[in-house]
This record gives sequence, C-alpha cells and structure tokens, in this order.
Amino acid sequence: MGFKCGIVGLPNVGKSTLFNALTQTAAAEAANYPFCTIEPNVGEVGVPDERLTKLAEIGKSATILPTRLTFVDIAGLVRGASKGEGLGNQFLGHIREVDAVAYVLRCFEDDDITHVENRIDPVADAETVETELMLADLDSLEKRRTNIEKKAKSGDKDAKTQVALMDKALVLLREGKPARLADIASEERAAFDALQLLTAKPVLYVCNVDEASAANGNALSAKVFERAKAEGAGAVVISAKIEAELASLPEDERQAFLSDLGLEEAGLNRLIREGYKLLGLVTYFTVGPKEARAWTITKGTKAPAAAGVIHSDFEKGFIRAETIAYEDYVRLNGEAGAREAGKMRLEGKEYVVADGDVMHFRFAN
Repeated sequence: MGFKCGIVGLPNVGKSTLFNALTQTAAAEAANYPFCTIEPNVGEVGVPDERLTKLAEIGKSATILPTRLTFVDIAGLVRGASKGEGLGNQFLGHIREVDAVAYVLRCFEDDDITHVENRIDPVADAETVETELMLADLDSLEKRRTNIEKKAKSGDKDAKTQVALMDKALVLLREGKPARLADIASEERAAFDALQLLTAKPVLYVCNVDEASAANGNALSAKVFERAKAEGAGAVVISAKIEAELASLPEDERQAFLSDLGLEEAGLNRLIREGYKLLGLVTYFTVGPKEARAWTITKGTKAPAAAGVIHSDFEKGFIRAETIAYEDYVRLNGEAGAREAGKMRLEGKEYVVADGDVMHFRFAN
C-alpha cells in the first residue's frame, strides 16, 4: 500500500494547478516512477526513493516497482458545502475515501487572481474548510446517535463503545474543534475510524507560495505553520507555479532549475515525506533478479502483517523473515555479502519491521 491523499481547498488557491503539476512531474520522471490517470481527478504516482534505485543496482533487478501514492483532486469547496452548496455531497463523499487530507492554502498575493472571499488569509481559509467538514460530521453523528443509543441500552457492547466514541467526537465538534483532536486509546482506534468522520482524517497544510518564497516560506505560510504545530498537523511549503514549470522541463534540466531557485528537491518529494510522517508510514524492500520493490506499512507493523501486504498467504503461513538493514545491504554489496558478514537476521513473528529493511519471507503453503 501507499496512501491516498485528498487535495482540498477553496476556489482559486492553486489546488488543481498543484495536482496537475505533481502528477505531471511524476509522469515525466524516469520509468522507475510511473504515473497513471485512474479518473480525471485521480492520479497515482510512484513514490521517489533513491534507496530503491540503489538496491536494484546491487541486486541486478530487471524491474523497479516503487510503492504507490494516490492524489485525489477533490472538487473545490465553497461555504455551505455541508448543506449541499456547490458539489457538496460529492465533495464530502470523496473525502471519506482518503487516508489524509491536504488543505491547499493560498499564501501568495496576486491581483490577477481573485479570492472567492476577497481576502488573502490562509488561516481563515483553513477554518472555512474545517468548519464545513465539522458541520457535516456533527449532522452525521447526531442523526446516527439515537439508533445506536437504543442498541446500547439493550445491552449491545459494540453499540456502547460506539456511543462513547461518538460522544467524544460530539463534545469537540460542538466546541468548533475537529474530531481528530479526540483522545482515543489505541484499542479504540479501529472503532473510531469506523465512524468515518471527515475531521478525524489527519491533515497536511500545503502552503502555496510565490516563487520567491518557495525555499523558506513567507509571513502567510508562517501563520499556517503555527496553526499546524498547535494541533499536531503537518505542513509544507510548495509553489504550484514552480512545480508546473518543473513538470514541463526535461528530466536532465530539473535539478539545475531547482538549484537556481535555492531548492534541493521537487515539491512532490517534500509533500510525500510529510504525508508519510503524518500517517506514521515506513517502507521495506524486497530485492531479486526479477524486481526490486518497495512496500509501505504502518510504523510498528510486525513481520507477519508486513508479509501480508505482499500476499495474504504469506501472513497466514509465516515462518520467519530473512532481514538485512538497508545500510548493511548497500555496504556489503548485497545479500551474499550480508550473509557472509553475519548481517542477515532470521526474524520471527514478534519482529517489528524497521524502515529500510530488505526482507525475504519464508512461509508454509
């Protein structure tokens, strides 16, 4: 798995420009990182990872298969979306399907591009988006709670759990706070996620800045970063204009273009990194002559569940995992060298997979 990130924002903040630029950049990457359009507003990209290229070189792999990231360009939100304004219902439905939500916020001045509310205030824009999502969640929970409470009173344990979790979210929503701020125990997480609350999704604030501010941000983006820090959200500075220009260049000219602007990498890379950090994701690898492949799992995943990402049979029949740390694989020039140096480990069912592990699973049919 990779992860699915919804891109939302008010009209004219650069949301679709960013989506098009990011997906075009990925399309123009080397064949290692392919891009395909699933629907007009959905783009799937291979996650750039220099480690995977290096592993493929050492393992003499014929094919490189990166892990996947899906961007969903969700229809522009307007005030009143929670009541069906604009493409309200479609908008809200699309958000329910993603793992995280990227709020694209306008952090640039441009007299030629009007703002839907005639002001440049990214924090207020974020609050507009958030308010519509909170209103939708509040309406959804209040409609569902009565029936669930009846079941709870009849002694249904699952219903009792649901009511308790609903009430945690309702307290926050009625105070004008998103459901993701609820104090949820790890054993309650699956049941809480099952409520499908829009504001329970992790949020990544994407500050769309002018070219001059692409490297270090500006006063507007600084306000967004303050908000993100206060609520434990992610934040990243990107110039959609630069990303669009970058996407139009041949690959061999891109690094020079970025260097001239004082940038070390494309915005896509930064956005992916922040997204992975936000969702607590890590990557492990499988390497062989046929292919070198990256697999994304949640941090803390044990070896059998990690094997199950490849195929459910691997998890069911898991015996052990041959494991080499990425640094050891590279330093010792592959599996044979790592084995000779005693750096290949046989890990069992309780092993927690680390980011960068190169793994081969043994399993019983």
